[in-house]
Amino acid sequence: MKNLPSLKNLYYLVNLHQEQNFNRAAKVCFVSQSTLSSGIQNLEEQLGHQLIERDHKSFMFTAIGEEVVQRSRKILTDVDDLVELVKNQGEPMTGDIRLGCIPTIAPFLLSSVVKQCQQAYPAMSLLLKEDTTERLLDALGKGELDLLILALPVDTSGYHSMKVGIDPFKMVIHKDLVGGIHQPIDYQTLPDESIFLLQSEHCITGHAITACQLGDSAKVNPFAATSLHTLVQMVNSKLGTTFLPQMAIDAGILNDTDLVVMTPPGEAPYRDIGLVWRQTTSRILTFRTLGLLIQKLLSKEME
Repeated sequence: MKNLPSLKNLYYLVNLHQEQNFNRAAKVCFVSQSTLSSGIQNLEEQLGHQLIERDHKSFMFTAIGEEVVQRSRKILTDVDDLVELVKNQGEPMTGDIRLGCIPTIAPFLLSSVVKQCQQAYPAMSLLLKEDTTERLLDALGKGELDLLILALPVDTSGYHSMKVGIDPFKMVIHKDLVGGIHQPIDYQTLPDESIFLLQSEHCITGHAITACQLGDSAKVNPFAATSLHTLVQMVNSKLGTTFLPQMAIDAGILNDTDLVVMTPPGEAPYRDIGLVWRQTTSRILTFRTLGLLIQKLLSKEME
């Protein structure tokens, strides 16, 4: 057999690319800096190509080095999946699941998911990470996460997805301003810049605009909030109105406020909630079983 590169050296290379610093990468790998550097040099010798251009102060990855990093990530991810396949053979609902979730879902759903999993599958542990859709998908592709809970639709090309429920949008406004809202609600009658939304990196902004048919951008305030809780505080200060997902309302986000819930005009707007995982994973049965559990949770919340 050919003298193949070791997984250890591929791991060193991937972490150096991630950290862009030899010292930090060595700490991540729990080795000395000299060990990491020697491993990468050995990898270059085995492959017969320079992967990193070095001088005494800095370094940069060569074009082939960048390609090797991308392929190494996939190799390491496939090896992890292989280990999990063997470890959980015949016992799909065991082991660790690195689960990522977006901020507009995580605070209102994850505690129930974790509780149900602990009761139903005590041999399984959910390791949670909250971040934006873009960053979570990037982490999933790199093998840093196993499974995501996202609001759909998003571009999940290259991944498998499973819809687990829907989450309606509701319009909320301060009780003192309700009298000024024309019935049935017509967005064109609202003052300019009176609709508050989240920052654009939160996918719920695009979902709300599309689902609620907010075609007139003049009605949207240029200030973008960082969280749903910030939106609630702004609207509770009588600055305007916003749209919130039903799961956040059910979880009590409006408690101790003077806000009232109104149904937006037109067809009932909503977002889809779905699971996303890599096509190459060996834990499809595990993820689909979790999906069914979350489906039941969401259907109870919508009752």
